[in-house]
Amino acid sequence: MNRPFFKRHTLLALLPVMGAVGLGLAVGFAPAPHAQAEAPALPATRNDLDQQTLSRVVRVTTPTLDFSKPEDFENMPGGAATTRKRVNSNIFSQSSANITFEQEGTFKLGNALFRKVWVSAPSSTQASDGLGPLFNARACQNCHIKDGRGHPPEGGADSTSMLFRLAHAPTTDDEKTKLADKRQLVIPDPVYGAQLQELAVPGLKGEGRIDISYEEIPVTLAGGETVSLRKPSYQAKTLSYGPLHPLTTLSPRVAPPMIGLGLVEQIHPADILAHADPDDRDGDGISGRVSMVREPRTGKPALGRFGWKASVPTIRQQSAEAFAIDMGLSTPDVPLHTGDCTQNEPDCLSLPNGVQKRLGDTEAPSPVLDLVTFYSQNLAVPARRDAGDADVLKGKQAFYGAGCASCHMPKYVTRKDAPYPALGFQLIWPYSDFLLHDMGEGLADGQTVGDAGPTEWRTAPLWGIGLTKTVNGHTFFLHDGRARNLSEAILWHGGEAKPARDRFAALPKPERDALIRFLESL
Repeated sequence: MNRPFFKRHTLLALLPVMGAVGLGLAVGFAPAPHAQAEAPALPATRNDLDQQTLSRVVRVTTPTLDFSKPEDFENMPGGAATTRKRVNSNIFSQSSANITFEQEGTFKLGNALFRKVWVSAPSSTQASDGLGPLFNARACQNCHIKDGRGHPPEGGADSTSMLFRLAHAPTTDDEKTKLADKRQLVIPDPVYGAQLQELAVPGLKGEGRIDISYEEIPVTLAGGETVSLRKPSYQAKTLSYGPLHPLTTLSPRVAPPMIGLGLVEQIHPADILAHADPDDRDGDGISGRVSMVREPRTGKPALGRFGWKASVPTIRQQSAEAFAIDMGLSTPDVPLHTGDCTQNEPDCLSLPNGVQKRLGDTEAPSPVLDLVTFYSQNLAVPARRDAGDADVLKGKQAFYGAGCASCHMPKYVTRKDAPYPALGFQLIWPYSDFLLHDMGEGLADGQTVGDAGPTEWRTAPLWGIGLTKTVNGHTFFLHDGRARNLSEAILWHGGEAKPARDRFAALPKPERDALIRFLESL
């Protein structure tokens, strides 16, 4: 096994220098000067554990070198929160197995709101109106189908679970200042806003649609096997309110799976910081960077860990932004009654909203946001399948040997001081470092989002990836669903991940097949 693939992963060796590592992150990735100054506010060491417990956690989370058998508790990727329910199309919609009876009731209320179909205002169903005026979906579940993975339009299907973010480079000093101090992470299109909205309430036109075409690119693997990668192209069509800004770029995003989010939220920042190497000081070509954002309710610097570009620090914020931008519903955290409507869409701004004063000052008041957040925090990770299978173990060894585990970090122990005991002090296996990595020009979307450049993406967690077909009926992967299977997804990896991608391509077919078999077991 090549030693560089496990750099930074043996945390015990890093304990004496973790403070220096944390400071290096603050000044090493060169985002805005404001962010550089405040990033050291993040703890560089775990402050929730005593030294003896920390040493034990380090031993438990150090990547294995023994591939002859499954590791202890490997079949429980979400710790005690793992669901052991029967595997079927609803397996991603199960609650954390260790929550209380009372919390199970809260989870079910959140589930009902997650599935709730909203309508335009005014409506006789006052507790359900306020949709839009512009929107991409009428319910959270419409994008996160069965709490799983979205897909690009295929065979005439709609693009509900695929969205297009809009942004352009700053053109004024004011725009540059807003980006520099993280008051904004992007500059939206002046007419169409931060996201192209295909749908609208009655009496208003949707903003437009995107045409997608693909170019097939052949790739030859070891042994002469040839596979085809499809390279997408996107073009805005039938725009209702004039052209996009000349510098506006389109970034396609399919909805990611919802499982395990609450556990990810409870990974201690120090454990994520410890794996970053923004200047590639060890020279292995891997230079993962943290994404620093602002926590909207406090304005303080926070570690971005959610979203394709690690642009969101908390599940609550992710939920509030989805309410506002995807469905045009205001919440206490994002009180935009007209959602993503801009000043250049006056007809949109003039339409009524769904605020009911007897229920609160927003269309989706505090109880709604609280319940949806709790639901999202407690969607359980399913138990592993076939962790002890000989081919799976062989594939696991190939996965580590190819260098995939350098970014897809296998395991963590969540915070002991988590606000919900069910999510605290759990050994989890997400297979991600939650850092930004340069994935090469092939996957570039042309957008800078906060600290994430056009070629940079957060390492996607892999838990549950083998159940995509079972839950969602497809195997489309990556941020835009271009990959039609796991092999294609690996072969699209470029930039920092290109050496690992090349090692995969050079494996004999039985070993490649075993590596895919390992991924399918997650």
